[in-house]
Parts: sequence; C-alpha cells; structure tokens
Amino acid sequence: MLIEKSCKEFIDILASASPVPGGGGASALVGALGTALGSMVGNLTLGKKKYECYQDDIKRILEKAGILQTELSDLIAKDAEVFEPLSKAYGLPKNTEEELAIRNEIMEKALRDASSVPLEIMKKALEAIDLHEELAVKGTKIAVSDVGVGVLFCKSALMGASLNVFINTKLMKDREYALKINQETEKMLEAGIKKADEIYAQVEAAIKS
Repeated sequence: MLIEKSCKEFIDILASASPVPGGGGASALVGALGTALGSMVGNLTLGKKKYECYQDDIKRILEKAGILQTELSDLIAKDAEVFEPLSKAYGLPKNTEEELAIRNEIMEKALRDASSVPLEIMKKALEAIDLHEELAVKGTKIAVSDVGVGVLFCKSALMGASLNVFINTKLMKDREYALKINQETEKMLEAGIKKADEIYAQVEAAIKS
C-alpha cells in the first residue's frame, strides 16, 4: 500500500520512472495533508473555554475530517489501481479492425475508470474546503495560519485532480459522456477555487491585521 510508505519512500517512488503514483495519487495525498491540518486546528480548539460555544461544531468537524483523511488516503492506492488497466490498454494491438474495436472498447472503460478516481478526489477536496471555511471562524486563532495552509493544500488537490480528469476525458470516444464529466469537473473547480481563495484571503487578513 502506497499510503503505508514512509514520506521519503513515497517521494522517491513519485520521482522515479514508475507510472504510479502520479499526479492523481499525489493530489489525494496533498488533500489528506490539508485535511489533517484542519484536524490539527480542531484538536487545538477542542476543550478550550474561549471557544466553548463552538465545541459541538468542532467535534463534528473533527469527525468529518477524520473520515475525509481516510477516504483521501485510500484514493491514493485506488488511483494507482485504475491506472494500471489503462496503461495496459495503450499497448493492445490495433493491426486489424477487430483488434482496433476490442482495443477501443477496453480503452473506453479504462478511461472512464481512470477519470472516476480523480473526480472523487475533487469531491473530497471540496468537502475539506468547506471544513476549513468553518475553522477559519471557529478554530483557535493561534493556529489560523494552519487553516490557510490547509485550505491551500485542499485547493491544490482539487486542481491537480482535475487535470487527471481532463487528460482522460480528452481521449474518450463517447464525447457526450466526456462533456458531462468535464462540466461536472469545471463546476467543482469554479466553486472550490472561489471558496478556497476567499478563506485564504480571510486568514491572511487576520494574520496581517
């Protein structure tokens, strides 16, 4: 399991010529790290009298963040799993019409599977950004900078994963399906980037004021 590697091992594998992990897995990891930073802020806020009115919210945020961290961590391995069939499909013979038809059918399924995981990474990153929006207000002010870093990581996960969606939909023969996925991706990008930038600006203003 890639997630069980040490930081150094993961970075070394990522830097190698190995096709996995790649941008999708790295995006999932960055998203998990960003969410973990949000959890840290929540844990630093938990039990503090100054933030007594937010304690129930902080507990809910921590529970949700823990789930997201696990889901994003699992998506690192899942991204590698779905890429393998796609990499094999590229090597299938296409010398005859029959071979080409078989190759196209296998490729189409592999491309759909390969785009489904980064799409899921984006959804989880969006949920994590929402948690940071709350933490920017309800979290302890001594760790507000970590909210800013965390939301930047989640934004990076969102944007990075989107590129893995687009590179797969570009090759799909079913253009109607590709367009549907692209529109869903663009919608998440627009909403997530806007919100993440607003949260970051709020954190930056709080630090500099």
